[in-house]
Amino acid sequence: MQEHDMSWVRTEMALAEAPPRTEAGVVAWIRKNLFATPLDSLLTVFCALVVAWILPQVLGWSVFNAVWTGTDRTACLTVDQGGALPSGWSGACWAFVNAKFGQFMFGRYPIEERWRVILTAVIFTALLAPLLIPSAPYKKLNAILFFGVFPFVAFVLLVGGFFGLPYVETSLWGGLLVTLVISYVGIVVSLPLGVILALGRRSKMPIIKLICVIFIETVRGVPLVTVLFMASFMLPLFVPPGMNFDKFLRALIGVALFASAYMAEVVRGGLQAIPKGQYEGADSLGLGYWQKMGLIVMPQALKLVIPGIVNTFIGMFKDTTLVLIISMYDLLGIVKQNFTDANWATPQTARSGLIFAAIVFWLFCFGMSRYSIYMERRLDTGHRR
Repeated sequence: MQEHDMSWVRTEMALAEAPPRTEAGVVAWIRKNLFATPLDSLLTVFCALVVAWILPQVLGWSVFNAVWTGTDRTACLTVDQGGALPSGWSGACWAFVNAKFGQFMFGRYPIEERWRVILTAVIFTALLAPLLIPSAPYKKLNAILFFGVFPFVAFVLLVGGFFGLPYVETSLWGGLLVTLVISYVGIVVSLPLGVILALGRRSKMPIIKLICVIFIETVRGVPLVTVLFMASFMLPLFVPPGMNFDKFLRALIGVALFASAYMAEVVRGGLQAIPKGQYEGADSLGLGYWQKMGLIVMPQALKLVIPGIVNTFIGMFKDTTLVLIISMYDLLGIVKQNFTDANWATPQTARSGLIFAAIVFWLFCFGMSRYSIYMERRLDTGHRR
């Protein structure tokens, strides 16, 4: 008897089925992240109760009972009538922030010349955005414009004295303008200088190594306040007679040198994390020292220490508030200075101004932090995504 072939061959792919509701979607995320264990469930309920207790008071003070417009302090003296706030409290005085917003952004920069600051900010954003987008073309040209050309353009626009632009003293600068200028200069200078110092500290030449070690340990051993004082009051003692450094330039030098010392240690940690085989492999290919460092070692080291580099940048951005001690008014300094304005003296003026400054600082720092996480994931070639 002939045996019949009972096999069956599928002629088309089976349709994909949706995952179970308990394994995907919002419900699955909540179960996995908020109620995975009894302890997680207890903590989730506790946090929800805390938020339910705090959130109405925060919203009552910052939104529902807040004063958004006004010409003087009388607008912010209304006491809460709804009972949503503690006794004697009024809502936030955002009218104060609104009235002083120009000073918070530009300081005492002449009003008729503030278009120069805005134009500088537009150019800065236009050049920075393509650098941050990996798929954007012409990266080399963009980097040359941002790091090489933009500083000179910004100097001409902000300081003036060229091409018919009125000269604006740096003593008139203030607010977010000072914070961003110091941060930009500190970041642009500290990273390459930190790399050089890190390489110098690992150098086999004793003199170079000793100089780098002394500089790094000296700067890291004193607070930024001391460095700013030295840059402001002692730096002029080391220049030829008759030469005068602008006070703002002294602050830029102090912050950049301070940040570069910390950056050097971050980069050195990355260099030490590179396996010895990478160095030996580069040597076996006949690469010179700078080729080995620039093409093989340094790209890997910098990728490893992205969190440390960004952490240094964030710390430097926040430390710009210390320039107040040498009479330079950054965002926080100009906010605190306006507390003395008798026209806006209310119990809520200081709270509103400080929270506004905190929100601005948080936005910049959070943005840097999230972008660093994005770059870490993008450059994480050693693990599956």
